[in-house]
Amino acid sequence: MQGTTERNQTAISQFLLLGLPIPLEYQHLFYALFLAMYLTTVLGNLIIIILIHLDSHLHTPMYSFLSNLSFSDLCFSSVTMPKLLQNMQSQDPSIPYAGCLAQMYFFLFFADLESFLLVAMAYDRYVAICFPLHYMSIMSPKLCVSLVLLSWVLTTFHAMLHTLLMARLSFCEDNVIPHFFCDMSALLKLSCSDTHVNELVIFVMGSLILVIPFVLILVSYARIVSSILKVPSARGIHKAFSTCGSHLSVVSLFYGTVIGLYLCPSSDNSTVKDTVMAMMYTVVTPMLNPFIYSLRNRDMKGALISVLCKKKILFCL
Repeated sequence: MQGTTERNQTAISQFLLLGLPIPLEYQHLFYALFLAMYLTTVLGNLIIIILIHLDSHLHTPMYSFLSNLSFSDLCFSSVTMPKLLQNMQSQDPSIPYAGCLAQMYFFLFFADLESFLLVAMAYDRYVAICFPLHYMSIMSPKLCVSLVLLSWVLTTFHAMLHTLLMARLSFCEDNVIPHFFCDMSALLKLSCSDTHVNELVIFVMGSLILVIPFVLILVSYARIVSSILKVPSARGIHKAFSTCGSHLSVVSLFYGTVIGLYLCPSSDNSTVKDTVMAMMYTVVTPMLNPFIYSLRNRDMKGALISVLCKKKILFCL
């Protein structure tokens, strides 16, 4: 019996990704659309990272976190999109077993990293509005580096835990994944091993990774609102909205789609729903984040104009 299990486990050396439920006649149209979205994501996030690096006025805690968030967005989208585009173009949906586990690991890693960075940015906004006179002393470079490092360490362990638990499972005959990437829940459904431990860890760790950061963000903004209401003024409210508006938009996009996918009850077409929601937070959200931060942020627009003027790309007075 043991020998049969080992043969079955080694029999699957690759998986087949079904991809998106797109009619064949629209494949080229959607390929061009997804390619444009991915290139926009890469370009937009790279511009933010470069601007923050080049402009000394942006060397502050808030923009340090934003630079890390842009890097996370860029990598998060790159985990799934190149493979999706390759499969749409070549009509070869296969992915090696090791490549599938690697994709799952990095998908979890950058999704978790984004969540933790959004918490750090919420805390930064809380300190900036509620303790403006002590902002620089509280948000010291040491604390900022510590928060970013803690985010990286926690996400590494969490992603590694799920990947190692997945690697111990056996996969017998069915190797077709009804998704455009190696989704953890889809892989569990294909396994012929006992997955109760995996499911328990997903429930416990997933709740902690999703719920605790979201609650911390809510607490930060509850305190911000409370602080504004104590001294209500048009200037204070405007400052709060200009300071927090971009971050709140990103939080709403990210957690809205994730909560809609994992916490809302599934309908009969749950596979289509899961695929569409996954596209939202793996492709659409990373693409929109640069626009949200650049269009609603005077410092970012000023830095872009300054850099373009220095490079003589624009004629500036």
